[in-house]
Amino acid sequence: MRTRLATLAALGAAVATVALPAHASARPAGKPDVACMHAGIKTLQSAGLLDDVARGGLPIATAVALGVTPRAGTDVSALPDPLPLSVVLADHRAGSSSLFVYPWC
Repeated sequence: MRTRLATLAALGAAVATVALPAHASARPAGKPDVACMHAGIKTLQSAGLLDDVARGGLPIATAVALGVTPRAGTDVSALPDPLPLSVVLADHRAGSSSLFVYPWC
């Protein structure tokens, strides 16, 4: 079990490194935007998508349909599609350094 957790942690770190450009992977000043992350989870729950996203990720087209827009400078073509839930949640916590602008934040 310990090896599996270490493997999952390493995989998560690798995905974050690949998925997030340097400006977004840098930790924003201050505390993570946990309120934004909670609002994002509520949005996925309200849309009936949370279970699907947890299992298979969030397609970028679905995020756009919910009102999410890429932040200036975000190269959407360089991102994995669908976005893993861990990346979506980390991006919500990134505040003004996020890859996307979330209308609920």
